[in-house]
Formats: sequence, C-alpha cells, structure tokens
Amino acid sequence: MSNFVINGLLQSRNPLLTFRRFRGKINIQRPRAPHYERARVLEIIKPYYKKPDFNAPCIEAERTLQSKKVDNPYETIIAREARNWFEHSKLVALLHVNSIKQEDMFKAQVALHRHNVSVKVYGKSIMRKAVADTRFEAILPLFEAKTAIVFSPEAAKIKQVLNVLKKTPQLVLMGGIVEGKLLNKNEFMAYATMPDLTTVRAQFAAVLDSAGGKIVGDLQCHQSQLVNMLDAYAQNESRTNETGSVSVADEKKDS
Repeated sequence: MSNFVINGLLQSRNPLLTFRRFRGKINIQRPRAPHYERARVLEIIKPYYKKPDFNAPCIEAERTLQSKKVDNPYETIIAREARNWFEHSKLVALLHVNSIKQEDMFKAQVALHRHNVSVKVYGKSIMRKAVADTRFEAILPLFEAKTAIVFSPEAAKIKQVLNVLKKTPQLVLMGGIVEGKLLNKNEFMAYATMPDLTTVRAQFAAVLDSAGGKIVGDLQCHQSQLVNMLDAYAQNESRTNETGSVSVADEKKDS
C-alpha cells in the first residue's frame, strides 16, 4: 500500500501537453494581414464617423456651442455674492495660490479671520459674470490661474494682511483694490507704510495752523520793527534832553 502511494500519488509527473510558439516575434509596426474571412468581418464592423465639411469655419461652430450652453443659476448666485463683496469692501487683495497644503491654507484663513478679513476663491467663469461691465473688469486677466481674494471692510487692515502673507509664502500678492482704486504690488505695499487717515488729518491741521501763524507773524513783523525803532528813538531823545538840561544847570552853578 505504501509503495502504491509513493509511486502512484506522490511521484511528480511531466505534463502531457506542451505549448510552443514556432514563429518569431510579432511585428507591431507591420502586423501580419488577417485571414480573408477575418478581414471581411473586421471591415463590416468598422465604425463609420461622419467627416465635417472642409469649409466650415471653426469660429461659427464654437459660437454655436456657446449659444447652446445653458446659464447655470448657481453660478449666477455666486457671481452676485462676489460682486457684493467687491462693492462693499474697502480693501481687496488679489493672491496667486501656489501649491499649498489645505492645513496651511486653513491656518492663513484663521489668522486673517481674527482681523475680520475674509478669504474667497472663485472660478474664472464666476468672476467673468461678477465683474463684467463694472469698474473691476480690469482684474479678469489675473484669474487665468488659481487666485484667492482677500476682502476687508476696513482699509486700515492692510498691515495685518501683509503680516499674514509674509508667514505664508505660497500666497503671492499680485495687487489689490484700496478705496475703489486698483493698485499694483509696489503701490499696495507702499500704501501699507502710510499712516492712517486720522494721523494725516492731524498733521495737515498742524501744518495749516503753523502756516497761518507764520503769515500773521510776517504781516506784523514790519509794524513791530517800526514800533521798536520809534520807541528806541524816543528813549534816545529823552536821554539827550536830560543830559542837556543837566549840563546847563552845571554851567549856571559855576558862573
């Protein structure tokens, strides 16, 4: 029994069939022509595509496709919201967004939110609807790539915004809108170095006050000089008279 198990069951056997490929490598660039019957079947089931007219202009076809596009009502709502942000924000900063982790982006948003500053990201189609035929239409070329927008109701928050951007190098400042005026990067940073409006008004009031005092002083200068000169002349005359009377009295005594 043990010999039967060893010889019959446990002994390895060679396979009865062996497949071999007798031809060479398959040429992919110049494949072999199929059999006649196979070629007929392949020709029958070959898909047929209608060729466009050669003289059909591409511009007309593109316009036709654009006219068939249905206006997305959700994009219209978001575009109205974006325009509202532009209209009611005194400070708008345009940032180019490089490759950044969502965690770092969230930290920057939290840091700006502490100063009552909001960060929004809109697509190109939404921005086209939001700023079309408005005074902000000049910023559309900046939205060819991913762009973030910083909104603040106070223009004085510009220093806080720049401080947060220094800690987040992935957000690159391209320009901004301050008090409705479009500024480039250098002008935007120069505006941050300027004092606030209250300080400037106080300085201007001091300059006006000093100018008024200087004008009054200049007008009274000649009069004061004339009075001083007359006073000095009168004092000299009185001294001369006193010395003359004393000398006459001395002469009378001597005589």
